[in-house]
Amino acid sequence: MSLQTLEGCPGLGTHMFVPQSPQGDEEDSRSGGNFRQFETTQDLETPSLPPLLPMAHWGFQARLSPCHLLTVKVIRMKNVRQADLVSQTDCFVSLWLPTASQKKLRTTTISNCPNPEWNESFNFQIQSQVKNVLELSVCDEDTVTPDDHLLTVLYDLTKLCFRKKTHVKFPLNPEGMEELEVEFLLEESPCPPETLITNGVLVSRQVSCLEVHAESRRKKKSEKKKDLLVAGSESFENTQRVSPCRQPCCPDPACFHYPTYFQPQLHAEAPKSHWSCRLCCCGTHQKDSVFQSLDCLCEGQMTTLPVGENYELHMKSTPCPEALDVRLGFNLCPEELEFLQKRKVVVAEALKQVLQLEEDLQDDEIPRIAIMATGGGTRSMTAMYGHLLGLQKLNILNCASYITGLSGATWTMATLYRDADWSSKNLEPAVFEARRHVVKDKLPSLFPDQLCKFQEELRQRSQEGYKVTFTDFWGLLIETCLGDERNECKLSDQRAALCRGQNPLPIYLTINVKDDVSNQDFREWCEFSPYEVGMQKYGAFIPSELFGSEFFMGRLMKRIPESRICYMLGLWSSIFSLNLLDAWNLSHTSEEFFHRWTRKKMLDIEDEPLLPEIPQCDANTLETTVVIPGTRLSNMFREILTYRGFVSEFHNFLSGMQLHTDYLQNGEFSMWKDTVLDGFPNQLTEFANHLALLDTAFFVNSSYPPLLRPERKVDLIIHLNYCAGSQTKPLKQTCEYCSTQNIPFPSYELQDDDNANLKECYLMENPQEPDAPVVIFFPLISDTFQKYKAPGVERSPEELEQGQVDIYGPKTPYATKELTYTEAAFDKLVKLSEYNILNNKDKLLQALRLAVEKKRSKSQCPSSAAGGGEEEALEEPVSILSPREPHPSCICF
Repeated sequence: MSLQTLEGCPGLGTHMFVPQSPQGDEEDSRSGGNFRQFETTQDLETPSLPPLLPMAHWGFQARLSPCHLLTVKVIRMKNVRQADLVSQTDCFVSLWLPTASQKKLRTTTISNCPNPEWNESFNFQIQSQVKNVLELSVCDEDTVTPDDHLLTVLYDLTKLCFRKKTHVKFPLNPEGMEELEVEFLLEESPCPPETLITNGVLVSRQVSCLEVHAESRRKKKSEKKKDLLVAGSESFENTQRVSPCRQPCCPDPACFHYPTYFQPQLHAEAPKSHWSCRLCCCGTHQKDSVFQSLDCLCEGQMTTLPVGENYELHMKSTPCPEALDVRLGFNLCPEELEFLQKRKVVVAEALKQVLQLEEDLQDDEIPRIAIMATGGGTRSMTAMYGHLLGLQKLNILNCASYITGLSGATWTMATLYRDADWSSKNLEPAVFEARRHVVKDKLPSLFPDQLCKFQEELRQRSQEGYKVTFTDFWGLLIETCLGDERNECKLSDQRAALCRGQNPLPIYLTINVKDDVSNQDFREWCEFSPYEVGMQKYGAFIPSELFGSEFFMGRLMKRIPESRICYMLGLWSSIFSLNLLDAWNLSHTSEEFFHRWTRKKMLDIEDEPLLPEIPQCDANTLETTVVIPGTRLSNMFREILTYRGFVSEFHNFLSGMQLHTDYLQNGEFSMWKDTVLDGFPNQLTEFANHLALLDTAFFVNSSYPPLLRPERKVDLIIHLNYCAGSQTKPLKQTCEYCSTQNIPFPSYELQDDDNANLKECYLMENPQEPDAPVVIFFPLISDTFQKYKAPGVERSPEELEQGQVDIYGPKTPYATKELTYTEAAFDKLVKLSEYNILNNKDKLLQALRLAVEKKRSKSQCPSSAAGGGEEEALEEPVSILSPREPHPSCICF
C-alpha cells in the first residue's frame, strides 16, 4: 500500500501509515433525507468554540459541552483513477465519522465518469470535546464482485472554524492531478449542552435508555404470539426480539442504550403471518415496519407507536445515571492506596531488621520495593520459587510492596496467593507441592474422559457470555497439570491475601493487540490486580470481578460471572496467540522485509502547493492523510502474516467511549504513546468490540510497565529473569523503551551480553534522575553455584555434579516447551535460584540502603513534597488536564 500526506496549511504534513482499511461493518446508506444544497458562501466566523461549563463535583468532574452541526458537502472529483481495465470508474464517496454515528453514509454512484460531480450534503451532530476524524473513502461500485476501495482521506475536523465554510481540494495523486473537492460548515446545534465525563484522554458521553414493550391488539387469545423485531440504530443492543403482551404495561421491557446526541432511530417490524406474505406477493402493501427518530422523544414520557394493524410499541426514554462503572483516572484506586498504607507497617519493620537500623523509619522514608519476574513457562515458575525462597530467608520478601509477573511466573504467583498468609509461612512446603506437580505425568490430562470434562466446561463458559478460544482450553490444561482438583478461586479472591497488608500486591501483565497488525506496530499494556483490571495508557480501570462483562460508554450493560483463575492463567501465558510476524520477530531483530508487505508506503507531498491555506482554530490537529489500499496479493500476504488463530478475546470495557480532542497532548497518554496507530484515533481500542490479549513476552519479556507508572512511586525493583536466550535482552529493551518514552529508568551499561560471561547480580541506578528506580538484576545463570552449594561452602568432589545446571544448552531439560521435569532437574533449578539470591546478600542490602536514601532525599525535596505524598485522596476527580509534558516519540523493538 502507498500513503500520501497532504500539506498546504499549518498542521498538515507527513504522517505514519494506517495498517488497516477504514472500519465500519454497518451497511451504507445513501444521502436521502440528509441531502441539502449549500447557499452562497459567507463568512460567519467567531473567534472560538464555546468553552466547557463545569458542573457540580460528584466525586468526578462532569462537564457540560455544546454539540455542533456539521455539514459536509461532497462536490466533485477530478481525474479519478481507473479501477478496471475495461471501463471507467463507477465512483461514489462514503463518509464515516464514528464519533457521530456508527453508520457509513455515501453519495450516489456516477458511472463511467472520470470527473464525477455530486454536490450532495450530509449532516452530522458532533461533540467539540472529542477527536473527530472524518474518513472520506472513494470507491468503485461493482455489480458482481465487492466494491473496489480506491483511497481514503483522513481529515481532522479540529481544523474547522465555527460558523465558517471551509472549502478544501484534497490532492490525491499529484502526478495525475486527482482531486477530491469537499466543503465543510460548522454551526450551532439547537440541542442543549451535553454532559461529559473525561480524564483528558477518554470521554464518556451522555447515554439514554429507551424502554420498549409491545402490546398486541389481537383478540384471539389462543393464537400463538410472535415476537416483534426491534432495532435501535446507534444503540448498544442493536436488535432485540420483543414479545407482545395484551396489557399496555410490561414488567420486563426491552432496553436500548444509546448516545443521546447520536441522532438514533428505532426500527420496528411486525411478525409476518402466512396470509400477509401471500397478500404482499399479490401486490397489496402491508405497513408492517415503522421508523421512529428518538431525538424527538420527551424524556420520561410514554410514546405509543403503531406497528402494522395488530401491534403497538410503547416507548419511554430516560437519561442514564452519570456515575460510571469504569474508573476514569490515572491515580491509584482507593483500595490500592489503603493497602499501601497497611503494607508500610510490614515493610518498615522488615527494613529495620534487615538493615539493622537503630531507629524506626519515618512514614515518608519507607521506600516502595517491587519484585519483577519475567516469563519462561515451567522454567520461570520453578526458578521463581527458588528466588522467593531465598528472599524470604533474608527477610527481604517482607520489604516488597509489589510483585509483578507474566507468562509462567503468573503460575507461581496465582498458586501462592491461594493462601492468604503465604509470605509469612515457610515456602519450602509450597516448593515441594509445586515439585510434585511438575514431575508428574501430564498425559492423563489429555485422556478422553478429561477432554469431555473440558468440553463441558467450555460449553458452560460460552453460555455465560464469554468468547471461547483455544486459550481457554490451555487454561484448563494448566489447571490439571499444576493441580489435583478444580480450582474455584478467582482473581478478586486474592484480596483476602492483601486485606491486612500481609503480602505484596500481585500485578499480572498482558498486552492488547490487533488481529491484523504486528505487535511491533500496535500493542497496549493491560494490567491485572486483585483490585482492578485496566489500561494505564487510557487511564481506564474496572473492578477485577467485572473483567469480561459488557460495557458501553463506561457503564455496565451485562454482568458476566467472573472467570476462574485457570482461564486467567491461560490468558497470561497464551503461548499459542502469536502470528507468523511475531515468530519472525522473536527469531530476528528486524521486520523490515515483511513491513514492505504489511505496512503501507509513505509519500510526502508537502511541497505540492495544491492544498489551500486553511484557517485552523486549534493548534492540536492531526495531519491530513491519504491512504491508498494495496493490491489483493499484498493484502492476502499481510493477512497470512498477521493472522492470530488462538488470541484471547474479551469484551472491551472501553467500548463506546471516545478520545478527547487533546488526547495526544495529555502527558499520561504520551508517556505510553509508543505505537504507530496512536495518531489515528478511529483505529484505537475504544472502537473495538473485543480486547485481543496475549502473552507480553511476544513483545518484551518483562513486567516492568505497571511499576513504572509515576503514581506507584517505586524506588527499587528486584528483576528476576527467566527468559530463554539472551539474559540481558529484556533489561536492554526496557532501558531503550524508557529512554525513548522519557520514562525515568537507569541506563543500560552492561558489557557482557554473552550468558557465559554474566555475573550473578548487577546493581543499576541513575543518580542524575531522582525519579528513576534502583534496579538489581538477577540473570538466570550458573556461576559460582558450580563450586559452592551454599554461600562460602564449597562442594566436595562427589557433589560437583549437582552444581552442573544446563540451562541454555541444546539438550537442556528447561526448554520453554517442557511442562515436565525430572525431580533432579527441578531441585537443581530451585537450589540455583535460591543460591544466587543468598550469595548476593550484600548487593541486595546495598540496594535497600540506596532505596532508603533515595526516599529520604525525596521527602526532603520541596518539589517532591509539593507533588503529593502517599496519602493521596481516595476520591480521585477526573480532570481534563495532565501535569506531565507530552513526549512525541515512539519505539518499535
